[in-house]
Amino acid sequence: MPRRRPSALRGETPVRRPRRRRFPSVGPVSGSCVAALCRLERTRLWPEATAEALWHWRALAHGPLRRVADPPFGAPSCGIPECGCDPGHFRDRLELVLHLLPRKSARELRALLRPLDEKILARARIIRADGPDDPWWRGQR
Repeated sequence: MPRRRPSALRGETPVRRPRRRRFPSVGPVSGSCVAALCRLERTRLWPEATAEALWHWRALAHGPLRRVADPPFGAPSCGIPECGCDPGHFRDRLELVLHLLPRKSARELRALLRPLDEKILARARIIRADGPDDPWWRGQR
């Protein structure tokens, strides 16, 4: 008796297509950092929360100068974080992730954020902050 073709055996089995990522991965970090991020996003946030925030923060750092030079830092926002009129919301989320991650993983993620922060600070005209530990991306008066 001839054997059945594999396609005939799989005829009624639904095909699982891999889910396409909405945002690129976080970057060149270790496997333990990726695992800690996945665990954190599964328990405290939502999938791809860190990748989304990092993508938006990179877009602000590498985007047009007018978005950094005349930023809405401190300007009233619409209240919807996803609209993008308040870029400080994404930096707040990254800061939350940095505080919730283990020390080594947070250090790796902070190393990715530091050049972006420096680029934004170098390109911005005036960013008000009372001290070095204040959230300068909030631009509080």
